[in-house]
Amino acid sequence: MSVARPSRTALIYETGEPAVNGVEFLASFITGGELHGLRIGSTLDEVDRAFRLPFVDVVGEGKKWLRRDYGLVEFAFNPEPGPDWVVATASIQLHRLASDDDLARAWARSTGVEFPRYTSWEQVRAELSRTGGVPELKTTDQGGFLQYRAASSNVSVLVVDDEDEERGYRVGDGDVWALDLWAPYRAA
Repeated sequence: MSVARPSRTALIYETGEPAVNGVEFLASFITGGELHGLRIGSTLDEVDRAFRLPFVDVVGEGKKWLRRDYGLVEFAFNPEPGPDWVVATASIQLHRLASDDDLARAWARSTGVEFPRYTSWEQVRAELSRTGGVPELKTTDQGGFLQYRAASSNVSVLVVDDEDEERGYRVGDGDVWALDLWAPYRAA
């Protein structure tokens, strides 16, 4: 996945590339609908090539679905006629970083993307304002969360909307909980 500009740090990770700021990465994901070059319909083999991290697979009964969890990122796959699975959804579970410092370090080493322990929606919005091609975001109240949905890129952002939630081992009010790449519903 290409990002508009390099990180402010000059670190080089296993990817051989300079580190990328996590907020810049998220803004690029929201505008482009790609996660390290992967989109809805990408194959399991393509995901394997894009991510060199430990994972856990859960296969649904009758092999009707597959969920692969890399800790920070999760993919859901549907079976494709033939030998491969295809991406149905992808999620970036930012809330997991609040309680797991090792997760951010492993992600940075493997992908070159540096995430802070917490990412506020205001940080992401500020980065989006500096980014070209920002999609229109539809806001929906999700009971304790606000969802910002970009139909043009098929990405939604879930933000904590609870003044009683404070940062600690959990994300706080105004922080991004997760981002999801989803396939639009197609009526038959």
